[in-house]
Amino acid sequence: MVLNVINHPYEFDMKNLCTIFFPYEKIKMQGSEEIVITTKKDGSCLTVDAVVYDKRLCENYKLVSGEDEQTAMSALLYDVLSDILGFKPPWGILFGVRPAKLMHRFVEQMGEEKARAYFINDFLATPEKTNLAIEVMKHENQIISLSGENSFSLYVSIPFCPTRCSYCSFVSHSIERTKALVSPYVELLCKELKSIAQVAKNLSLRLETVYFGGGTPTTLNSNQLYTILKTIEENFDLSNVREYTVEAGRPDTVTEEKLLTLKSAGVSRISINPQSFNDEVLEAIGRRHTAKQTIDAYNLAVKSGFDNINMDFIAGLPKDNLDSFRNSIDTAVNLGANSVTVHTLALKSGAYMVTKDLTFDLSDRITTSDMVDYSYNKLSSSGYYPYYMYRQSKSLGNLENVGWCKPSKDCLYNVYMMDETHSVFSAGAGAVTRLKAQKSGKIDRIYNFKYPYEYIDRFEEILNRKESIYDFYSKYK
Repeated sequence: MVLNVINHPYEFDMKNLCTIFFPYEKIKMQGSEEIVITTKKDGSCLTVDAVVYDKRLCENYKLVSGEDEQTAMSALLYDVLSDILGFKPPWGILFGVRPAKLMHRFVEQMGEEKARAYFINDFLATPEKTNLAIEVMKHENQIISLSGENSFSLYVSIPFCPTRCSYCSFVSHSIERTKALVSPYVELLCKELKSIAQVAKNLSLRLETVYFGGGTPTTLNSNQLYTILKTIEENFDLSNVREYTVEAGRPDTVTEEKLLTLKSAGVSRISINPQSFNDEVLEAIGRRHTAKQTIDAYNLAVKSGFDNINMDFIAGLPKDNLDSFRNSIDTAVNLGANSVTVHTLALKSGAYMVTKDLTFDLSDRITTSDMVDYSYNKLSSSGYYPYYMYRQSKSLGNLENVGWCKPSKDCLYNVYMMDETHSVFSAGAGAVTRLKAQKSGKIDRIYNFKYPYEYIDRFEEILNRKESIYDFYSKYK
């Protein structure tokens, strides 16, 4: 598709809104295409002219004194594309990752009721999504208040999985192809953890949460897990840790020996992520386990003493349907999962399958929206509340990802990450250390090498990069 931006500086907003409506399209700023969107400002007059295959709609809007020009241009584009495609994205013109954080800023500026009205009337978000943002904001704020000036979190990256899921966008590698890298990776990971621990000690920082992600951390064997866990125990002060999470996301990696290793090291929260309880769906996305294996892994975790178990699901997966998705959510609730995270399938960039029929086919978006709505109704009526939320570009229907939990089972790390509350020191391939200055709000990042072989081959460079943490705290504390 071609996007023309004439006489105004809002190209970024226009591109993001076009992506919401045309997630399969690659946006170009010039050329000849069957989809052409023109946005123009002429004095106080705004114009959007949209040609989508054989449909065309042109609308004008005259700005009134004091009106926000950027919001008005976005709203006009939203209205035109909604009318052509017959689809109104429920978050309106909002495309940011953190709607609850935006809501928090608006509530502080104008109060809750005016903020709610602004989301609905100016941002064109539905009342349901607006209320969700407010509810998440309130739960997030309770967790954010626990963080102090010297607080930080620790993230440990284990970028290996049994197989790579078809929807995955994370840095994860099949253990079958990278098995030879695991042992040297663990050795260097422990070395990096020791280095990070020394930095935290020298800066008198307080560790609040620990999170093992990936990949699938439980792809490692119990001895390898023990080595990493022991390194953390011996080098970090864990006396103030409020939460210790390890993702055991793939049920086919869960064993009693691994669970007991985690439990004995003080791990307080784990994730066992089915994504679906439909075996046909699991096969379609490249998973080699069954729904029964997920249930068995969950029950084994309960038997091993875990009382804070999360389960992840994805709305919009191939081969899934509304009845099947309902069964997945119902099964998690009936099992007694302490928290349930409902993601929306994000479309891979580069999968540009543009046809007229695809452009106007709303079936996937409608079905996925129905799935998300069902999860909201089922979980809220079953004693869960939404405690964190984020959004991804090119998600089906421009929908959200929401973490739901039973009382006191919120994942603190998820909130700290999404809110950018405090520094997160990160170790391992693909890990990003985020530094946060509490007084100024300044944020800086230190990137590790993305792939395990790079991490191993250029490890000393990573340690050298971490030295800049001292400079940051010296400058901004």
